[in-house]
Amino acid sequence: MSDVSLEKPVVSEQELSDRKLKKALSFQDLFFLSMGGIIGSGWLLAVIAAASVAGPAVILSWVIGGILILFVALNYAEISGMIPRSGAIVRYPGMTHGSLTGYVLAWAYLLSAITVPTIEAEGAITYLSTFQQFSSLTLVSNGTTVLSVYGIGVAVVLLVVFFLMNYFGVKLLGTFNTVITWWKFVIPGLTIVLLFFAFKSQNFTGGNFFGLGVDKMFLAIPTTGIVFSYLGFRQALDFGGEAKNPQKDIPRATIYSVIAATILYTLLQVAFNGSINWGSAKVSFFNWGGLSASSWASAPLFNDLQAAGFAVMFYFAFFLIADAVISPSGTGVVYTGTSSRTVYGMAIGDYLPKFMKQVDAKTGIPVGALIVSIVFGAIFLLPLPSWYLLVGFISSATVLTYVSGGISLMVLRKTAASLHRPYKLPMASVIAPLGVLASIFIVYWSGTTTLTFIVAAVFVGLPLFTWFYAPQKLGLNRAYGIIIGLLFLAVWIVTNYFGPLGTTNSIGFVEYFALEALEVAAFVIALYYGVNEKSKQEVLAGNWVLTLIFGVYFLSYLGPFGPNGNNAVLAFPWDNLVVGMFGFGMYAWAVSSGISTPEIEAIVEEATAKAGASVAASEE
Repeated sequence: MSDVSLEKPVVSEQELSDRKLKKALSFQDLFFLSMGGIIGSGWLLAVIAAASVAGPAVILSWVIGGILILFVALNYAEISGMIPRSGAIVRYPGMTHGSLTGYVLAWAYLLSAITVPTIEAEGAITYLSTFQQFSSLTLVSNGTTVLSVYGIGVAVVLLVVFFLMNYFGVKLLGTFNTVITWWKFVIPGLTIVLLFFAFKSQNFTGGNFFGLGVDKMFLAIPTTGIVFSYLGFRQALDFGGEAKNPQKDIPRATIYSVIAATILYTLLQVAFNGSINWGSAKVSFFNWGGLSASSWASAPLFNDLQAAGFAVMFYFAFFLIADAVISPSGTGVVYTGTSSRTVYGMAIGDYLPKFMKQVDAKTGIPVGALIVSIVFGAIFLLPLPSWYLLVGFISSATVLTYVSGGISLMVLRKTAASLHRPYKLPMASVIAPLGVLASIFIVYWSGTTTLTFIVAAVFVGLPLFTWFYAPQKLGLNRAYGIIIGLLFLAVWIVTNYFGPLGTTNSIGFVEYFALEALEVAAFVIALYYGVNEKSKQEVLAGNWVLTLIFGVYFLSYLGPFGPNGNNAVLAFPWDNLVVGMFGFGMYAWAVSSGISTPEIEAIVEEATAKAGASVAASEE
């Protein structure tokens, strides 16, 4: 019998809260949650939006997008197996770089997560408006299909349904999603097969494959729904704290879902491009750019099947309309759960009020976080009442947070080297920077206009950090935190009112950019000198992410995705070389600035104690 004496390990408040979550999800549940998140409104609307930007080359856009997202997912596969947590992606950056980095990326992720159920509701309603009896749900404003007041009301009802499906517990959610995802596999699969019967080779050979420009092939990836369509892979990560066998199942579900989605979407785009009936769409042959404004825009696959001239396709098109409600709604249900886990994850990190991290004893879900996420998702219906308007914002905001995946992986290999890794990423020193560069490129390709919205929305949340987190954890004087937060918020709003997002647009881009950068720098300096000495390291460790955001933003202005287009200072393809060099430099800086945070130290200590207890028990 061993006489080894082991002290009870330190268990963090975050860990104690995670233990209240029900461990009910199997590998199939996790895989189907990811696929359920992937197959939503994106497959119904992105095919025409992407084709109108990139033309025939859009097929390569889907392949490139899938490969880039796979690099991102591979990095998270190791981390999620090692440290499975609900709300995972918003929590890992804080574990490796402290609270400022964690907060900025968590806030960016929150913006995207809470708006996905909104965009799925918009997608379902947009397809329904194809029928005359539902035409009042949408209207055309400035050449874009948007929801009418009636349509917004129906969207709110859908959001309430998404809420109720989540409220009754994660097991019901997993079972519901599994059933719905089988439907999601069948309908897109049959659509692909049927469209190939109407395939016309001249749709590929009748003009220049890269006629709209090679750069447009990249522009289509973040702005037309391609990246958005892949983002569901994160579901297995975000529900990690509720998995039965997380270390084994989360990595597999994550990787397999990206591979399956890449094959599905590429085949769908090939089938759509090859079956386009230009006459039915009332667009001249090979006028890809005209598709987005055509009569096909509100329901591209439905109209494609209807125009094929085969009876079976005509009738199947009505099943597609049913799927246009079922698929987005199923994804909306899943993402409602994801957004609530994101709010929960931020509350666990003390970035948001405490009531948002309370887990209901009966259902095992964070009810306060669920309510907050659905309310704020509904609010986004007012300024962005259109799938086409919201998709670029969601895609870029989400991918911005993915930049931390490879960085966190390499930092944790130093600060948590002793933790068991059920899946250890091979060639991590190569794949980790590739995952970071993939994220940076996708954000860069989204263009200056989208990034202007992203930068404004990400940094407007900084005051919450000095109002909630810093006084509790960093020793910041509460009154001082309130003051610097209010000052920053006031100046930030004024700057954006007179900048590109305002009604006057009286400040040029360079001046606008300089003002925003100075305002964020002043905020961080004020924060640094206000926190206690021990916490200054956490502030310094976050400088890389602020520099990265502003760096990519400015490079987008100088490149062909900015206002100067083909006359840009950084012409294609040299702009990508510059962005790549900048991205690799940021990766090196971020990895070198990683720190051993208290949360990671507690996780390692507990794992070590458990391992010691297991050894002691085996010796008895």
